[in-house]
Amino acid sequence: MERQMLRSTLDRLSSMGKLLVCETRVDSKYELGGVLKYFDNKRPILFKNIKGSNVKVAGGLYGDRETLYNLLGMTHKDRIFRFMEAIANPKPYNIVNNGPVKENVIKRNIDLPRMFPIPTLQEKDSSSFITAGMMVVKDPETGKYYTSVRRFQVNGGNELSALIVSPKLTSDFLELEKLNKPLEIAIVLGYDAELLMASQVSSSTYGVDKYEIDSALRGEPIELVSCETVDILVPAHSEIVLEGRMVPNKRKIEGPFGELMGYYGEANYHPIIEIDAVMHRNDPIFQVAFPCREEHLSNGLIREVELYNYVKNQVDVVDVNVTEGGGYRFNAFVSIDKKNSGDGKSAIIAALGSSKDLKHVVVVDRDVDIFDLRDIEWAITTRAQASQDLVIVQGGLGSSLEPSHGLRGVTDKIGIDATKPLGEAGEKFERARIPGFEEIDIKKYFPNIK
Repeated sequence: MERQMLRSTLDRLSSMGKLLVCETRVDSKYELGGVLKYFDNKRPILFKNIKGSNVKVAGGLYGDRETLYNLLGMTHKDRIFRFMEAIANPKPYNIVNNGPVKENVIKRNIDLPRMFPIPTLQEKDSSSFITAGMMVVKDPETGKYYTSVRRFQVNGGNELSALIVSPKLTSDFLELEKLNKPLEIAIVLGYDAELLMASQVSSSTYGVDKYEIDSALRGEPIELVSCETVDILVPAHSEIVLEGRMVPNKRKIEGPFGELMGYYGEANYHPIIEIDAVMHRNDPIFQVAFPCREEHLSNGLIREVELYNYVKNQVDVVDVNVTEGGGYRFNAFVSIDKKNSGDGKSAIIAALGSSKDLKHVVVVDRDVDIFDLRDIEWAITTRAQASQDLVIVQGGLGSSLEPSHGLRGVTDKIGIDATKPLGEAGEKFERARIPGFEEIDIKKYFPNIK
C-alpha cells in the first residue's frame, strides 16, 4: 500500500467506508459536476467510466471537515495547534531519483483535452477547466517551493490560461516579465490532504517552503522528483504533472467561471501557460474539485489558525469557526471565555482585523456550539440587542470574490456581540440542563436506532 498522494488517500477513504465508486458512464461536460454537486463535494467519489476517455476521475475528496481531519490524523480539538506546529517547525523533504509519476513522459504533440477528461462544470463557464490543479513554482531568489491550488482554463492543445491572484506569485511573474522571461511552473494532480493543507499557508505572510510544511504535517519527508523540462521538484507519487512556462507579455480572456459563492466571476485578461511536457502514472487518475469547495475548506482551516491567534491576543478564546456558508473566508463565529465586560467587542475588533476578507463575525460564550447554526441563532436572539451589541465598520477593504463588494469596491463589516453579561445579570442567561443526561447514549434505550 502506498503512503503518499492520491492512491494512498483512496485506499484510506475506502477503508474508512467513505469512498463511493461510480461504474455508470458519466459525461465530463456538466454530468460529472452534477454528481459532485449533489453531494456538495463532500463525498469522495471515484468515477471509473468517463465518456470518451479511458482515464478515471476522482473528486469530492477533501470537502468534508471530519474526513479531512481523519486523513490528516488529527482531531477538531488539536487541529489549530497541529497546523501552528507545522508552520513554526517545517521539516526537510526527500529528493528521490525516480517515482511512479515518471512512468510516462510525453514531450510531443501535447493535446490536453484529448489526453484527459477535463470537465466543463457549469452552464456559462467559458471552457473546460482544471479545477484541482496544484501549481508549483520555485522562488528565483531563495529556491523555496511555493504551491497553491489554481484554476486553469483550457484553451486547446497545450495551452492554458491561469488565474493568478497570489501577491507573491503575481510579483514574481511580473518581475520576470519585465525581463521578457517566462515563469517556470508545474501543475500537480493527484495529491493528498497534507499537500493540500500545506498549499494554503500564505507564502507572503510566513515565507516558508510549502514542501517543508507538508513534511512536518505528514510526519515524514514528502518524496519529490525532478521535472523533465523545468527546474522544479514535484511529488514522486502524484498522478499527473504538467510542466510548462507562464509566457511573458501575452494575455488571453479567462472566464467567466462559476466561482466561490456560486456566482460567475467576470472574464478578464490573464497570463497563459504553455505546457512542454506531461508526466503521468500508468492508468492515471484525474483529480477534480467542484468549484470551489475543497481548497476553500482547507483554506478556511488555515484562516482559523490566523483568526485564533489574532483574537487570543485580546481575549481568552475557546474556538473559532470560519464558516462554510461564508465561503470559508467571509463569515466567522468565535467562542470566548468572557472575563471582562468589553471582551465581546474586543474579540470583534481583533477578528475583523485578522483578514480583509472577513465581513461578518459573531462572538458567543463557551456554552454555545459555534458549529451549530441553530445555537448561533439562539445566542443572537437571546443575548444580543442591536443598539448595544452591533458593531458596524463602513467602507473597509474586502474581496472581489464577494459580489456585493464590487458595487463600491469597499465592504461594510459587521460584528455581533452575543455574549451574556457578567456577574449577577448573567445568571439570568444560564441554560436549562438535565444533570447527567445532556450527552446521552440513545442506543442504550433503542439498540437498533440508526
